[in-house]
Amino acid sequence: MPHDWEQLALYSHYQTAVAIHEDLQAGHMEDALAGLEECIEASSRSDERALKSSLILLMQPIIKWKVQPERRSTRRSVPMEEAWGQIHDLQEENPQFTDERLHTRWPKVLRRALREAEKDMNRKIHHVPLLTRAEVCETPYELDEEQPSVAYELAREQSHGRGSQRPCR
Repeated sequence: MPHDWEQLALYSHYQTAVAIHEDLQAGHMEDALAGLEECIEASSRSDERALKSSLILLMQPIIKWKVQPERRSTRRSVPMEEAWGQIHDLQEENPQFTDERLHTRWPKVLRRALREAEKDMNRKIHHVPLLTRAEVCETPYELDEEQPSVAYELAREQSHGRGSQRPCR
């Protein structure tokens, strides 16, 4: 019996893989191949959403850091380190997530991060800061550049030993 691979892959990658396995065991190679192709597409879309989400999570505290300098704290550097780690992992697992690919998504992701920052701050941002690749991918956000915060160092250690490595290769 043919499957609705698109619907199944949308619902569960695991269930899709199980159905593909069953089709392979039953000798339904064409149906299994169609399922595998849909599972690959669904997985790719999922990784794209994860990348977009991580970029938003990275940009949001940077926007708040720039817009509210009086409210800077070490709490804002921890989510940035976590997002850097997630983006780095996604880039390692998905070679297609190059700088150029990130750059093409930059304006849309920046608008979303801006909306999220406004919601979090409960106010409209009138002077929108431009965020360059270097500001997002290379600049460390610390309270005192001479003495990195304890939270910043802890986040750096927890990001699987990546240290100062940043995404956006």
